[in-house]
Order: sequence, then C-alpha cells, then structure tokens
Amino acid sequence: MNRGKWFDLLSDNWMLLATLLMSILPLSVGFGLLIESMPLLRQYHLRHLVSSSAWSPAEGKFGMISFITGTLWVTGLSLCMAAPVSLLVSIYITQYAKPWLMRTIHLVMDILAGIPSVVYGVWGVLVIVPWISQKLAPALGYSSSGYCVLSGGIVLAVMSIPYILHLQIEIFRTIPIELKEISLSLGATYWETIKYVLLKQARRGIIASVGLGISKALGETIAVLMVVGNVPQIPENMFQAGYPLPALIANNYGEMMSIPHYLSALMFAGLILFLIICLFNSISHWIIHKMHQT
Repeated sequence: MNRGKWFDLLSDNWMLLATLLMSILPLSVGFGLLIESMPLLRQYHLRHLVSSSAWSPAEGKFGMISFITGTLWVTGLSLCMAAPVSLLVSIYITQYAKPWLMRTIHLVMDILAGIPSVVYGVWGVLVIVPWISQKLAPALGYSSSGYCVLSGGIVLAVMSIPYILHLQIEIFRTIPIELKEISLSLGATYWETIKYVLLKQARRGIIASVGLGISKALGETIAVLMVVGNVPQIPENMFQAGYPLPALIANNYGEMMSIPHYLSALMFAGLILFLIICLFNSISHWIIHKMHQT
C-alpha cells in the first residue's frame, strides 16, 4: 500500500472516530447525570419529586414542579416572540430586501450572537425589568416588580432570534428560484408564491430552526437568573416571578453541599433539563418526519 492510500485510510479512521465520539456524547452526558441523581431517586419516589412544589433542602424537600413550570413559562414566552419575528424577517430579507440591507442584517445577527449572555442579563435588568414594572404591567392591570417570567422570555427571545434567523435565511436561499418563477408565470401574486410555494418547501427547515432555538433558550442561565426573580413558585401569569432549572443549578451549585442529597437534587434538575431538551428535539424531528411522508 502506497503512502497516499495509508494517508486516506488514516484520515477515514480519524473522521470515523470523531463521528462516533460526537454520537455518544449526548448519551454520556445523560448517563452521567442519571448516575449522580441516583442517591436522590433511591431516597424519594420519582412521581413525588416531579409533582411536589415543596423546596427546602435543609428539611429534605426537593420538589421540582415549580422549577419545571418556570422553565416552560420562560421558554414558551421566548418561543412565542422569537418564532414569528424570525420568520417574518427571514422572508423579507430573502424576498424583498435590497442587498445592502441583507448585509446589514447579517452584521447585526453576528453582533447579537456574539454578545455574552451576562450582557443580555444586564440589559434586561436596566431596560426590560423597569419597563414591565412601570409601564406594561400597570397598563394591563397587573402589579409586578418586573423580575418575572416575561422578562426572562423577552431576554431569551432576543438571544434566540440570531440563531433561528440565520438558519431560516439559509433555508430560503436553498429553494430553487425556478419554483418561484414558475409560480409567478402561472399568475400567482408574490405573496401567494411565498405562502404556497416557498413556505411549503421550507417548512421542515423552519421547524428544525425553531427546535434549535428552543434548545438554545432552555439552556441559557446567567441572563435568565438575573431577570426572572428566582422565586420557587408556580407562576400563575407572566408577570409573576419564576425559577427555571438552569438558574436553580447556577445559583446553588457549590453551596450547602453538606446537606444530604442536595448535590444529587441539582444533578436531578440537570437531568430533567436534559430530558426536556431531548423531548423538544424529538418532537421537532418527528414532525419533520411526518411531513416528509405526506
């Protein structure tokens, strides 16, 4: 075997090894969290842990439902704001905008994606929290300190939009221009072409980009804990404080570890967050698979 073939064989093996390592990485993360959570799961029933809202580690109470609902509140609000804005901007940028505006938007997306999450948190404390407490909540008949799940949702939506928008712009660019030209030549209006041709062709990619945005929002920590209030309760409306799972782990890891099962409870919180992210990604892939079959 000559030198070139040895080099090709070595390159193939290295790439195969890297692919296998990447494939088992999520399993190793989930398995590690499960192992660290076992002391808590042996002591308490799983149904009690995920259904109880009582959180007092010193008294041996590790109820997670308030943290799970806080995570879902913040993620759901950010998704409701980020998904439609990203879709409308991506359609305008790829179908209507001038080239200079597209270049400007790309620059803005790169800047937004590169800003550290702690800066978004500071922006939320200085701008979003006062706006909600002084303007929005009173206008809608609510009383709020501004440190609430809505603040977390707004901050996470701004953080998620660059990732969703970048993917959707690339998705619309991959659609053959001939499809649009055929639709227009048959008498369809420009909006009808976008609605019935482009969106139909891009719908699987749009769902995948939104799924990625949800995963991104679920894992954010610093920006969330700075604006969401960090109160272990089940929010009844978007102006009440919450306590998402990432904020729980970041606020408490390394403290009070002398309390029995406290570290295991935080690892169990990480395991729940990991499973929620897996669930959202599985649902988005299932939707894409079903759409591919139809």
